[in-house]
Amino acid sequence: MSLVISLATDGAILLSLSVILLVWILYKKLKPSHKTLSQNSIADDHYKRIPYQVLLRGTNEFSEDNLLGRGSYGAVYKCVLDNEERTLAVKVFNLGQSRYSKSFETESEAMRRIRYRCLVKIITSCSSIKHQGQEFKALVFEFMPNGNLAGWIHPKSQEPATSNTLSLAQRLDIGADIVDAVEYLHNYCQPSVIHCDLKPSNILLSDNMSARVGDFGISRILQENTSGVMQNYIAIGYVAPEYGEGSVVSTHGDIYSLGILLLEMFNGRSPTDETFGDSLDLHKFVEDALLDRTLEIADPTIWLHGEPKDDMTSS
Repeated sequence: MSLVISLATDGAILLSLSVILLVWILYKKLKPSHKTLSQNSIADDHYKRIPYQVLLRGTNEFSEDNLLGRGSYGAVYKCVLDNEERTLAVKVFNLGQSRYSKSFETESEAMRRIRYRCLVKIITSCSSIKHQGQEFKALVFEFMPNGNLAGWIHPKSQEPATSNTLSLAQRLDIGADIVDAVEYLHNYCQPSVIHCDLKPSNILLSDNMSARVGDFGISRILQENTSGVMQNYIAIGYVAPEYGEGSVVSTHGDIYSLGILLLEMFNGRSPTDETFGDSLDLHKFVEDALLDRTLEIADPTIWLHGEPKDDMTSS
């Protein structure tokens, strides 16, 4: 379901933003749903198996020109298959540490079990031996042309413009997609899936700016594997406080991360922003501003899209 907000909407919309998000979540939870769980094979497309050599050619030998992103797990590359116009994304795992090899298995299993419109679609996997005799493991996903959410709420350009920032309506739509994905993982997968790593860089955007949740490398299957010290793996700023106290993994941790992510989307500040210190974090910063100073803490790039700031301030 898409949320459409008119640019002519008065100040009550932004002043009540947190209430809107809460109502949306409750609406999604209480609304009778017809979601169905799809448990297609990890390779149910016509790409049953993609050999290492094909990925090597499609990425121009994993060149920097095709690099989409890099993390502790490895790197993601843009890949164009031989004689085809279809572009894919290849996530190559760093197998130097056992935890990243395990991450490949975890993500493969999670993505094999579930398919949903708000989750990144996996095409297939590749487990092979490179010509040097080294082990190679990769997952092949649909290509998301608009990158990840982090690049849009924290643009690298020193002069943000409408072309590289998000409007209020887009933020609401993206937020709704993320909530929808989390609800699906928690309430419609059997057993439930806990993502464990919700953050802007793991939210990918399609050609029409619909959000897809990705990166299930440290996800957990509820009732199967909920133990572990998760604060060592989840990004700083998004980890639930109870994980720091040794609590087992639960859906509550995802909800905390989701809340921080939504605050970041509308405030424009990362939870690790240098303006925050020991006595102030993103949650408290926003909480202290509600409701009389909401406009002051809204991401200023929202106004680049013609949002009626002056009317909103005076209303």
